[in-house]
Amino acid sequence: MTPQPNPQAGAAVKAADRAHVFHSWSAQELIDPLAVAGAEGSYFWDYDGKRYLDLTSGLVYANIGYQHPKVVAAIQEQAAHLTTFAPAFAVEARSEAARLIAERTPGDLDKIFFTNGGADAVEHAVRMARLHTGRAKVLSAYRSYHGGTQQAVNLTGDPRRWASDTATAGVVHFWAPYLYRSRFYAETEEQETARALEHLETTIAFEGPGTIAAIILETVPGTAGIMVPPPGYLAGVRQLCDQYGIVFVLDEVMAGFGRTGEWFAADLFDVTPDLMTFAKGVNSGYVPLGGVAVSGAIAETFARRPYPGGLTYSGHPLACAAAVATINVMAEEGIVENAKNLGASVVEPGLRELAERHGCVGEVRGVGMFWALELVKNRETREPLVPYNAAGEANAAMAAFGAAAKKAGAWPFVNMNRTHFVPPLNVSESEVKEGLAALDTALSVADEYTD
Repeated sequence: MTPQPNPQAGAAVKAADRAHVFHSWSAQELIDPLAVAGAEGSYFWDYDGKRYLDLTSGLVYANIGYQHPKVVAAIQEQAAHLTTFAPAFAVEARSEAARLIAERTPGDLDKIFFTNGGADAVEHAVRMARLHTGRAKVLSAYRSYHGGTQQAVNLTGDPRRWASDTATAGVVHFWAPYLYRSRFYAETEEQETARALEHLETTIAFEGPGTIAAIILETVPGTAGIMVPPPGYLAGVRQLCDQYGIVFVLDEVMAGFGRTGEWFAADLFDVTPDLMTFAKGVNSGYVPLGGVAVSGAIAETFARRPYPGGLTYSGHPLACAAAVATINVMAEEGIVENAKNLGASVVEPGLRELAERHGCVGEVRGVGMFWALELVKNRETREPLVPYNAAGEANAAMAAFGAAAKKAGAWPFVNMNRTHFVPPLNVSESEVKEGLAALDTALSVADEYTD
């Protein structure tokens, strides 16, 4: 589709937004949202007709890109047939979505509890774990994000937690592996795995194993930096959970549904959790949907005992119809395979080539279509290009980087001192190269801020 400029319409959209929309995670008078006129495939455009290659997939959810015709048609067909129905009933779209998801989850995660998104999926996973074990505490990692609702944001390990953290949520944080900035003075992946597991086991011991209901981890942390766990770490966490009777929860809200080149990131590590949360890519964000995949043992806890939780829109027919269509499209069009193959053959070598040319790139890491560039002032000291949680003038380098990428026609994912390369999973090779070229331009600007 060729964007048709209409600045007057864009001004009206912007004016109404500024007058009435209260935006998340923002100081309302300090933001200037782009008015979006449309989107298709891997691109979106504004009312001035400027088109952007979306390197963010929205918020890392548009896994099949924007406006996929088969998913749009499925939503329209479901709306004509049965727009909505209460969650206590068996509905075809809901049943089929659950079947297709369970068909792809690892192990015996065969029961699907539907939610409206990822944060409430995490809320319910924690509730299930606490009721299943009769324990209260939950362990989660620093450098993590689990959602913006009250329990989920307290589980989160980044600064978005701070304003809501009253130390009463029953959450204990620990350090997960991250070799580039190791908290364990490790020099190899093997050392990082062993020392991170020793740290976790010590935390369990000092908190009291009998008080801990669950350990929750993003299988591959997303917003916090796409740190792919080193070999053996997740298997080690699984073993610790088994040893101490702790429920193992994997958060696959961002990493799931093909993002890592597998249906679920857990498949990369041959690990099966007791509970697994999902959202985002399950239907490419076309209609809000999330959920918890539940193991047989935890499902059995609630076989004759009511589960005390639910949502008005649990398994909403429109959302589930979008999920059915999305999963089928992903299978028919080889979208998961595309993420895996292009990630390995084009994205990774392209990003590593950029790292060789630009002194601001400290590390390249990722898998599938899930990559991060960590930007630094100095490669030797690994000092971040901007300070942790920088704002205002302190964040000037990353702001300049982002502005340069947009000027070059790509919308970047920027968080702290990182940019993530996370386009839709059905992105083409030529689009990947277009994105890499835009990053090349923007990294040249970031280079100006290095020592």
